[in-house]
Amino acid sequence: MIKHKNILQKITIVLLFSVSIFAQKQARIVEDFNKNWNFKLGDYPEAINVNFNASDWRTLQLAHDWSIEGAFDKDNKTKQAQGFLPAGKAWYRKVFTVPSNWKNKTVSIEFDGVFKNSEVFINGKSLGIRPNGYISFGYDLSQYLNFGKENVIAVKVDNDAQPNSRWYTGSGIYRNVRLVASEKLHVGKWGTFVTTPEVSTEKSKVHLEVTVDNDNASSKEFKLVTSIVNSDNVEVANFASTEKIGAKTSEKKTHNLEVKQPKLWSPENPYLYKVITKVYEKSKLVDNYETPLGFRYFSFDSEKGFSLNGVPTKIYGVCLHHDNGALGAVENIHAVRRKLTLMKEMGANAIRMSHNPHSLEMMQLCDEMGFIVQDEAFDVWKKKKVTNDYHKDWDAWHKQDLEDFIKRDRNYPSVMMWSIGNEIREQFDSTGIAITRELTKIVKSLDTTRPVTSALTENVIEKNFIYQSGALDLLGFNYKHEDYKDFPTKFKGQKILASESVSALETRGHYDQSDVIKAWPTKYGAPFDGNADWTVSAYDQVKSYWGATHEENWKTIKSQDFMAGTFIWTGFDYIGEPDPYPFPARSSYFGIVDLAGLPKDVYYMYQSEWSKKTVLHILPHWNWTKDQEINIWAYYNNADEVELFLNGKSLGKKSKQNDDLHISWKVKFEPGTLKAVSRKNGKVVLEKEIHTAGEASKIDLKAEKTAIKNDTYDLVYVTVSMLDKDGNLVPNAMDLINFEVTGGGKLVGVDNGYQANLESFKVNSCKLFNGKCVVIIQSNGKKENIQLKATTAGLQASVIDVKVN
Repeated sequence: MIKHKNILQKITIVLLFSVSIFAQKQARIVEDFNKNWNFKLGDYPEAINVNFNASDWRTLQLAHDWSIEGAFDKDNKTKQAQGFLPAGKAWYRKVFTVPSNWKNKTVSIEFDGVFKNSEVFINGKSLGIRPNGYISFGYDLSQYLNFGKENVIAVKVDNDAQPNSRWYTGSGIYRNVRLVASEKLHVGKWGTFVTTPEVSTEKSKVHLEVTVDNDNASSKEFKLVTSIVNSDNVEVANFASTEKIGAKTSEKKTHNLEVKQPKLWSPENPYLYKVITKVYEKSKLVDNYETPLGFRYFSFDSEKGFSLNGVPTKIYGVCLHHDNGALGAVENIHAVRRKLTLMKEMGANAIRMSHNPHSLEMMQLCDEMGFIVQDEAFDVWKKKKVTNDYHKDWDAWHKQDLEDFIKRDRNYPSVMMWSIGNEIREQFDSTGIAITRELTKIVKSLDTTRPVTSALTENVIEKNFIYQSGALDLLGFNYKHEDYKDFPTKFKGQKILASESVSALETRGHYDQSDVIKAWPTKYGAPFDGNADWTVSAYDQVKSYWGATHEENWKTIKSQDFMAGTFIWTGFDYIGEPDPYPFPARSSYFGIVDLAGLPKDVYYMYQSEWSKKTVLHILPHWNWTKDQEINIWAYYNNADEVELFLNGKSLGKKSKQNDDLHISWKVKFEPGTLKAVSRKNGKVVLEKEIHTAGEASKIDLKAEKTAIKNDTYDLVYVTVSMLDKDGNLVPNAMDLINFEVTGGGKLVGVDNGYQANLESFKVNSCKLFNGKCVVIIQSNGKKENIQLKATTAGLQASVIDVKVN
């Protein structure tokens, strides 16, 4: 009995020790604060009151974009640039309780982004306003909270003054929100800054600055411990110091460490470490804070371009806007991962965050997946581009917005350039000199480890006052690819990048038979001979008047060693800016991938040039009229030649000549099979076939993954295709497909990628466009498998199941 008692005592001691260790690991409490908000469109200033009746308000989970739920209407104040979707004013409100034992803690709320003009109230007290819709911000709630009792937080969002953007912004609390509770002695907000002054594969030095906040009424002595762990959570370096801090103050402390034989971060191997900062008061852990760390070194050179870790590396970049297609501006890590995965598989190794701060999820995934980032702060300075844009807030807010932007993002190893502006109007007058110098000085006061750039449009030196400031470390130029050859002479000794390029136009799956490169329109406001259905040919033959085709641009960049690389406008279509067409076109034509996430044909040109994948892609489809002459294009790599066959008969072999990026044949249509065979040294590399499709016979459903989590956030994208009886895609299918989702999921978006589709993204049906559409399903929290059922007139229903874990 005594023996058993001793064993029980030991078990109890072990359990208590485990609980103590667990509690110590949880010194900083970070809670998801997205659920159970009430929302209502309109202006309700009385909603700040604790006793306000919100029973008729909608209950929802953040992140939320109310604009994407509205109807496309040419009379909406947002107009063409923002996709003709509604904006306006709205309020969010949440009742919540914080534990009584938080009374001696510092409790804050963190918003990753609210578009726009937000004001936050806690229990009737205003915490502050934030005009900028892309900036992350937070407030200390501590002095206003009722601990152990109900509290009310209310958020006013005012996106009514329109137009205020040149692209779709969304409206509302469209990014994530957290509640953070820490001891009074803690690491401050964005309170760490890690740099690597010396990097090699033998050893690397790490310099850490930690801002410690002491909210106590008395001074404190504390122990500051830094630990660096690798991706397996094995500690590889540590340092500790004893420090003092005064009452009600913030102080910066520094630690220096060394890591032996570090693994270097690169797009091919994005190896990440973590810096774990712990604060101990006596022996008690009072805070723990994690910072990402990647070891890499890079340089821009005026003659040799860009190198990473000593390896010459061309920047294969794409520009991305922040919207997630049918989800609108709603930020969801699964949507971002899908977007970046498509870019990665294409061969892209870099992302430009156009033209504003992007989400934490985007930054984290660029670290994890291996993308070089150009992080961009502003689209306008003091001079406006549209009536109600950021120029109105410039004087009061640009300094704080820029400082917060740098502080939030400066620890991400993927970030290798700070862009202080895009196509800024001050480029053309002398005020640009002073503002460029001011902004660069702000950036350098917070981070000297990365170059400062700006996306310029003017390459005549006398007209470009941003360049004349002499403050930029790296010159970014937008478009005018034909002038690049003169840059080494014109901008002697300068480091140069194509910060934005191409602006070619395509609609997925639509093919106009032409041999002519066209600009639609040829100049601003000029008439052009477009298509009656608001489509643009998916052959790489149509461009904006200021831009280039994909091939024209890439041939230029590829041949100029001094060019560090290029950022294509754009990786994906985005809502708004539907140049060249007016309403009903409501989303862009610029993407390499359409708005639904379905690649256009030019995707495979980049894949053949930028990736290590072996590629053979032929276009277009093979459903035409008898004897119609069709241009057949092939993108290929890792081969000497491609031979084309029609119904078994050879139509000849072709090879890329000089700087060609594709080969082509003119073929009179006859039904059957078009087959391409690529060969190297006479041996077959790849074969691809396209078949003439017959009548629509089956709805095919393909989910991107087989299982999702029941966490109310996880997404699964299902591609819907119309097939004939032999499994061929029916390329002209435009059938209306109805959807029913049951079990542990809900339908949150549908899209077919057609830029002039005015149907809502939020309905339970979607017309196929050129044979395809996409359905987005989100976890609803139930532990039940999801079933998607798709039906259309005259065909048997199709069903797909997705497991829920």
